[in-house]
Amino acid sequence: MVTIAVDAMGGDKAPVPEVEGAIHAAKQYGHRVILVGDRQTIQEHLDGHATARKLPIEIHHTSERITMHDHAAKAARTKKDSSMHICARLVADGKADGYVSAGNTGACMAIAKMVLGKVPGVDRPALSGVFPTLKGSPVVVVDVGANVDCEPKMLAQFALMGEIYSRLVLKVKSPRVGLLSIGEEEHKGNSLTKETTPLLKELDFNFIGNVEGRDLFSGGVDVVVCDGFVGNVALKVSEGLVELIRNLLKESLAATLSSKIGYVLSRSAYKDFKKRLDYSEIGGAPLLGLKGVCIICHGRSDSNAIKNAIRSAAEFASSHINQRIKEELALIKTGLAKTG
Repeated sequence: MVTIAVDAMGGDKAPVPEVEGAIHAAKQYGHRVILVGDRQTIQEHLDGHATARKLPIEIHHTSERITMHDHAAKAARTKKDSSMHICARLVADGKADGYVSAGNTGACMAIAKMVLGKVPGVDRPALSGVFPTLKGSPVVVVDVGANVDCEPKMLAQFALMGEIYSRLVLKVKSPRVGLLSIGEEEHKGNSLTKETTPLLKELDFNFIGNVEGRDLFSGGVDVVVCDGFVGNVALKVSEGLVELIRNLLKESLAATLSSKIGYVLSRSAYKDFKKRLDYSEIGGAPLLGLKGVCIICHGRSDSNAIKNAIRSAAEFASSHINQRIKEELALIKTGLAKTG
């Protein structure tokens, strides 16, 4: 049985979504879940669900909590009994196969690197987002916010880690890897993209060259590589655009529907549209390159997002991606570690 620890005190509405998500995950997938945080608060919410008593869910008490207002680095150093810190410790000690947190992203990344450590050959772990595409297949974007300043060798590592993730977890046979730039032509871009291209050409995977922002959703690429600054902007713009389209579509449907049949059909289509673009169906973003499994969720994650994040953490752990990253980085003969 796969065991996943959940930071029950991290999200904006904690611990309600975390508790409910854990119950859904335990029911649907059979995973063992450790809810980490204030025992009394968590137990009160668990007691409101009669079916939870028969599920493989337990509580690990902690005395501290890292909030969204805490300074990330300071909280990581000083709040050693926080729910976020103990989640990472449970994984490091082998008591959990992975953990999920919807808390302070900066603190979560800092703690993960400090407690779990990096896979040999990885300069910095990278946060990978999964975006929907027109063709229905997801695209992995690395990095979406963990590293705002990057060197070419780091982007080459991100590409390798993203390709392994796409291949092993998303089951893409031969992932197409693209470098995010301002044009498809190799001579376009900034110094970072131009210096990264030769490194990606030497790696043993399907590198298709530069891709543009619009290619994120076309389905013509499976893994998109960029620095965390660009990736995070792309992520936040995409989230805002989805919200805009969703609201405009909802308003238009309400204003134009004239028959009950038309309402039912359009309502069904709208629900399908909403589900395809709903971040909660993905759950969260894995932090690639760690000696352990860490899934970082949106602060406003609901129970469905937490449930799917637990599923993702279990899949990630079962695929042994970290070991594969370690092995494939060790095989690289291109001298990435010496290249700036």
